[in-house]
Amino acid sequence: QRELKEQLQGLQESERGHTEALQLLKKQLAETKSSAKSLRVTIGEAFERLHRLLRERQKAMLEELEADTARTLSDIEHKIQRYSQQLRKVQEGTQILQERLAEADKHVFLAGVASLSERLKGKIHETNLTYEDFPTSKYMGPLQYTIWKSLFQDIHPVPAALTLDPGTAHHRLILSDDCTIVAYGNLHPQPLQDSPRRFDVEVSVLGAEAFGAGVHYWEVVVSEKTQWMIGLAHEAVTRKGSIQIQPSRGFYCIVMHDGNQYSACTEPWTRLNVKGKLEKVGVFLDYDKGLLIFYNADDMSWLYTFRERFPGKLCSYFSPGQSHANGKNVQPLRINTVRI
Repeated sequence: QRELKEQLQGLQESERGHTEALQLLKKQLAETKSSAKSLRVTIGEAFERLHRLLRERQKAMLEELEADTARTLSDIEHKIQRYSQQLRKVQEGTQILQERLAEADKHVFLAGVASLSERLKGKIHETNLTYEDFPTSKYMGPLQYTIWKSLFQDIHPVPAALTLDPGTAHHRLILSDDCTIVAYGNLHPQPLQDSPRRFDVEVSVLGAEAFGAGVHYWEVVVSEKTQWMIGLAHEAVTRKGSIQIQPSRGFYCIVMHDGNQYSACTEPWTRLNVKGKLEKVGVFLDYDKGLLIFYNADDMSWLYTFRERFPGKLCSYFSPGQSHANGKNVQPLRINTVRI
């Protein structure tokens, strides 16, 4: 009897486990369907916006073509009228000359010819009109690229022109004059004034702009490096001493390490499935939805997603890693700005 009770108890526990698992799966099923429905709407809206922008650009270009066509045709017709008038004048002059050739008095003929020639000379001179070709080149050439450049002005977000905050940079880091490039300096540390804002152990620097709302996207060129770390950091993160780069400390980053390995800085780290070597990383932040997504910016393939309730404003985070005397990892990190 005791054995039967134990078996019953085991079956009941198994039943509870299966019931909980089933409930969880049903919940995941409902959430997946809801998420898929929402994503279908999002994708539809994104493509509809592009379609609308394309239709608007097509309409504007066709209207511009019609205006150029009407203006050119009007100019040609006006010139045809003028040339026709001049042609009639020349034909009249030719007829007069032919009539006077028959005159007997040659002295009168020569005087008349001189006078007529002067009049026709002026008339013929007026036909020396300039003609501007129809502007076909405006509507030919790399037409799709031209349209893409015009669309770029209306697409959001596009790679933002972020800058680095020199006041947060570790004293070994060297920033470009425009604060878009950061490299590790192997020479003597820069004589920078220390402050609570400056990293003193981690070779890191923050972006100058803090994000507290909205959608943002930027790209970082990481080519030819063997070590780096990029992402976001809470603007109030600790800057002093050795720091654990993880979400519980206010950091949301991915890292390249050991030359060709990529990981998300979770607890513990999550290895990323990256084919080949990353040349450029895209960072997408939807603050209001609590999403931070990393992409391979060359083909926009997904790398990793942080889903968080961000505690206040965030700053972009950059660490080029230490470079070595043997020449490894000397290349900088560079914020990529698409200029159109």
